[in-house]
Amino acid sequence: MSAALQPPVGLLAELTYRCPLGCPYCSNPIEMEGRDRELDTATWQRVFSEAAALGVLQVHLSGGEPLARRDLADLVRRCAEEGLYTNLITSGVGLTEARLLELKSAGLDHVQLSIQDADAAGADRIAGYRGAFERKREVAGWITAARLPLTVNAVIHRANVHHAAAMVELAMELGARRVEIAHAQYYGWALRNRSALMPSREDARAAVAEIERLKTELAGRIAIDHVIPDYYAKYPKACMGGWARRTFNVTPSGTVLPCHAAQTIPGLEFWSVRDHSLAEIWADAPAFNAYRGTDWMQEPCRSCPRQTVDFGGCRCQALALAGDASATDPACVLSPRHHVMAEATEEIALPAGEPVYEYRRLG
Repeated sequence: MSAALQPPVGLLAELTYRCPLGCPYCSNPIEMEGRDRELDTATWQRVFSEAAALGVLQVHLSGGEPLARRDLADLVRRCAEEGLYTNLITSGVGLTEARLLELKSAGLDHVQLSIQDADAAGADRIAGYRGAFERKREVAGWITAARLPLTVNAVIHRANVHHAAAMVELAMELGARRVEIAHAQYYGWALRNRSALMPSREDARAAVAEIERLKTELAGRIAIDHVIPDYYAKYPKACMGGWARRTFNVTPSGTVLPCHAAQTIPGLEFWSVRDHSLAEIWADAPAFNAYRGTDWMQEPCRSCPRQTVDFGGCRCQALALAGDASATDPACVLSPRHHVMAEATEEIALPAGEPVYEYRRLG
């Protein structure tokens, strides 16, 4: 690792793509790897040890649904042994109280529980799983009873955009210390379902205003993290804190990525933990160095004072909307291709009735 390259602080460990839910906004790839390609227990344990040695502080255990891994407690235990803070990102479906206590005993530090809407009918329809909403209520009770910190996260889209404030209220009712309200990011299954998911500009802005109001009103009672919608923004976000600057992902089969959707960019060479150490990948993997820093930038990013604020935005979104992963993210009002994003929102029809989803399914 060069002297100028700082160690990563976070690792998103996508343990499996298996999941009982079919959320149409899922960021998992359309072509998902099956169980037969998943890393085994020993390899994941090595990855976590290498992550700690590299300087990682937090491991987010995700998927799919990480509870589908029978060895989850063993993986949590290795993280705890290495001094890594563990956050379980789960739907709660499939969790039992006994297994939660097993995970806590193994050293689990935090649970992040997803919700899909503020009421059972809407939530279960979005998840494509009957009974999911009530199970989440039960699971939240177990988490708080076990004295584990709870975060609730909700993805905002057309079907629930009018319920954003109600989902914050639900998070408080469930005993969460923190709630993440994130407008849908259009990658993976979300991109496939974009026409059914995207709310109108007016509805999106109303939801943003409501959540920003609640951040002030509820300060000291619950922390609210708010991810605003790219498609109606003035400037892009620094995707993942900037390409290969702070965090990285490991897929179920061991491929290491700078972000969720990086494999959609053609021509990049991705390395696997099966062949390289995390330290080698972080410092030298071609895909990690492709858009690291600012030297790769085109105008207007190259001479923009925001270049180290948002790092040109999202490379995958630039590819999806502008056809060029090196272009300024079209979410930026300064992008010469900003009209592409504007046109995409204008093309979104808003039919009456419930949207029709293509649910995320493995296999």
